Amino acid sequence: MRSVPVRACWSGPVPPGSRRSPGREIVVTGAHGGAGTTTVAVLLQSAWDMGVVRRPARGGPPVRTGGRPVVLVTGNTAAAAARATAAVNTLARHGCRIAVLAVVSDGLPEPAVAAYRFRVLAARVGTVVRVPFIASLRAADDPAQADLPRSARRSIADIVAAALAPAGAPPLATTAWEVGGHAPAGAHPGRT
Repeated sequence: MRSVPVRACWSGPVPPGSRRSPGREIVVTGAHGGAGTTTVAVLLQSAWDMGVVRRPARGGPPVRTGGRPVVLVTGNTAAAAARATAAVNTLARHGCRIAVLAVVSDGLPEPAVAAYRFRVLAARVGTVVRVPFIASLRAADDPAQADLPRSARRSIADIVAAALAPAGAPPLATTAWEVGGHAPAGAHPGRT
């Protein structure tokens, strides 16, 4: 097995014609297909959609970020949490630091096993942000044009803030959505 330099995932060319500062852009990658990676990337606006994390060929990094922070997107099911764990392991083996683990709700309560796995992953990523189910996206042709509820706008803002926070900055305050996926009585992640 070939040794890979710790900073390998941070290398990579900046695409020609890119005028935006790498310090304000975010790389979004999915732990699995159907996680909502493209939708999250669109909602973040200045994000690079890198698709799903795959095993790298010939020891190269799974994602080339060019120094940009990484947001790993996953669903909130038990299988999605298992794939998120595998993606975190793959990225960590190549020295990639995940700034945000974005857990996208499917509108149903998060299974206990998934909540447990996300709590364990919280120690290995910068911040875990729960993205509530967004019903308006089901009918939208363009996620950027969807009418987002306040809770969704707040989640997107939390992802941006955590991803662009300086290294060593304290994590975001934990919300009810981050404590095992449970919310206060009467609250629902799909409502504002």
